[in-house]
Amino acid sequence: MTTRILPAVGDPDAARAISTLLSQLPSAEPAAPVPDSTSLLDTLARLAVDSIDELPEVVLVHERIGPVPALELIREVALRFPAVGVVLVSSDAGPALFSAAMDSGARGLIGLPLSYEELAARVQAAAQWSVGVRRHLGKGAAADVFTGPGGRVVTVTGAKGGVGTTFTAVQFALAAAASGRRTALVDMDLQAGDVGSYLDVQFRRSIADLAGIQDISPRVLQDAVYDDRTGLALLLAPADGERGEEVDDRAARHIVGALRSRYELVVIDCGTQVTGANAAAVEMADVAVLVTTPDVVAVRAAKRMVRMWERLQVRKAEETAMVVNRWSKHTEIQPALIAKITKTRATRIPVPAAFKELQAVVDAGRVQDLDNRSTVKQALWTLAGELGLLQTPDTAPATATPGAAVAVRAAGPVSRLRRGREG
Repeated sequence: MTTRILPAVGDPDAARAISTLLSQLPSAEPAAPVPDSTSLLDTLARLAVDSIDELPEVVLVHERIGPVPALELIREVALRFPAVGVVLVSSDAGPALFSAAMDSGARGLIGLPLSYEELAARVQAAAQWSVGVRRHLGKGAAADVFTGPGGRVVTVTGAKGGVGTTFTAVQFALAAAASGRRTALVDMDLQAGDVGSYLDVQFRRSIADLAGIQDISPRVLQDAVYDDRTGLALLLAPADGERGEEVDDRAARHIVGALRSRYELVVIDCGTQVTGANAAAVEMADVAVLVTTPDVVAVRAAKRMVRMWERLQVRKAEETAMVVNRWSKHTEIQPALIAKITKTRATRIPVPAAFKELQAVVDAGRVQDLDNRSTVKQALWTLAGELGLLQTPDTAPATATPGAAVAVRAAGPVSRLRRGREG
C-alpha cells in the first residue's frame, strides 16, 4: 500500500530534512511541504471536495508551523478531516506534550532531531489508522462525522455600542438563508448578546455549553444549536453573562471550526468588545465586517478597533470591510473619508438612516418580519451580495459577487490576548 504524506513545515531547513527522510520510506509518496496552516487547510479542503479517498493518509505538522499554533491546527484538521492521521513533529517529546497532542487529535508524536526508525514507525501507525477509518466510513457506520472543505466565516463587529452590529449580522444571515445557503448565526457578544431578543427566540443551550467539550461531534453541536423557523441555525450567547468567560480563544476556534464544517456560511456577531474569543473568530474569518455610524465618536472608535486588531495581529486594516450605518447624503462624514481615516475598505453601499422603518419590528423582537420595501433591509441584503454571502445559480469561489474580495484573508495569531485583555 502506498502511503501519501503531506508535511506542514514553515522552516525551509526543517522542510528539506523532513522531505529527505520521507523520500527514503518504503511505499511512501510524500507531497511537497506546505509552509503554513492556511495552506495546509486549503490543500486538504481542495482534495476533499470529491472524496475522502483523495486525502493523504498522513499529515506531519511541525511544531513551529504558523500562524495557527500546532496543537490548534491539529485539532482543526482532526475535526474537519477525521480520516487523516496527523503526527506532530516537536523538539519536546515529553509526556505532557504527548498527552496534549493526543487530546487535540494527533495520532503520534515524533521527537527532533528526526530519526529514520521513529519516523517510519509513527507514519506507518498513522497510515494504518487512517486506512481503518476510511474503511469504516465507507460502510456508512459513521455517516455523521464532519467532512468536506467547510463553509465561509463572516464576523460582524461594532466600532462601539449602538451602531447596529447585531441588526446587521442578523440581516446578513437572513439574506444568506433566503438565497438558499445553509447558514448558522452565532452570538459571540458573550455578556450582552441580543440575537435571541431580535428574533424572539429563547433556548436553554448556548455557546458556553460547548466551551468545555473537547470533541464537538455533530450530535453535540446539534443539541446546542436552535433551528429557527427562519431557516437559520442559531448558537446563542449565554443568558448569564458571567458564563461568557468560559468561552476563551481556544474554545472559540474549536466551536467555529465545528460550525464551518457543518454549514455553508457562519455569521458571527462579535459585539463591540475585544475578547480572546471574538478576536479568534475575527482572525479565522474569511470576511470581517466592522460597522460604524458616520459621526466623530463612532469613527474614532472604529479607528481604535482597527489599530487594536493590528497590534494584536488579529487582522490588517485593509483586510477589513467597513459598513457605514445610518448614512444620509447630508452627513458631513462620508464613507470615503471614513475609509481613509481607518484605512479600511468601505463597502460600495452605505446603509441609510431610516429607523422609523425598523422601530416596530425591533420593539416586537421580530426583525425577520421587516418589510421587503424597507430601504435599510434592501441596503443590507445588497451588501450581503457585495460581500459574497449569497447563493447564486452559478456560485463558485472565483465567480462570487464583485465585493467578495473586500475582506478575504488568511488568519494570524492572537496569542497576545492570553497575556491580557483589551477592550
